[in-house]
Amino acid sequence: MKVLIIEDERLASQKLIRLLKDVDQTIEVVDVLKSVEQTINWILENPVPELVFMDIQLEDGLCFEIFENSRIDVPVIFTTAYDEYALKAFKVNSVDYLLKPIVSAELKNAIEKYKNIHSVSTDKSMLKTIINQLLPQTKERFLIKIGEHYKSVSTFDIQCFYIMERSTFISINSGKSYPIDYPLDNIEQLVDSRTFFRVSRNFIININAIQDVIAYSSNRLKVVLLNRKEKEDIIVSRDRVVAFKNRMDR
Repeated sequence: MKVLIIEDERLASQKLIRLLKDVDQTIEVVDVLKSVEQTINWILENPVPELVFMDIQLEDGLCFEIFENSRIDVPVIFTTAYDEYALKAFKVNSVDYLLKPIVSAELKNAIEKYKNIHSVSTDKSMLKTIINQLLPQTKERFLIKIGEHYKSVSTFDIQCFYIMERSTFISINSGKSYPIDYPLDNIEQLVDSRTFFRVSRNFIININAIQDVIAYSSNRLKVVLLNRKEKEDIIVSRDRVVAFKNRMDR
């Protein structure tokens, strides 16, 4: 079983590795990560493990930012010295919640719980399918139609995706906009979360295209993009303001 450890304390990660080997010699620790940013990048570049052990308070923030900024559907066993995050942990992919200092018996029970929930008897072809589904699939280009012609646009040249009059549009760096056939919910899953952020129900913006961010009414934010010609304001929804600020502060 391939396991990823996300823990910013070296002694804690070393102890966990020793305990894992004592519980199950077949467990392979593929990597030990220390931060939110490092984990998000690792997920994008590596095959998904079968199980993740995750500390909650990492060196650059809470681990829940990982779930907000990347697709991580792997089962997680949380390891922490604090019990106040238990409810939030079980709203994501939690199998169990172990309080530090971790003891062997509790760790063994957590792994058995994982095995009971997630059967390891899946045949190889099915396992490969599942892994491919879990891996981030990001698009690098979108096809647009200009008159009678078609053009492939790199995501580097896209300022935002937005909905207007029940249709979806791409706005490119020149300031021009073109209709596309993808629903905005699908686009959110297809683009790189390190570059694009969904600020509201109607807008997904390219972080690198932001010209200005302005305080707006009711504790919301107004985003101004470079060269954008459409008159409709881009407003960060109230429930996305905190995540947006965290994303901009990295």
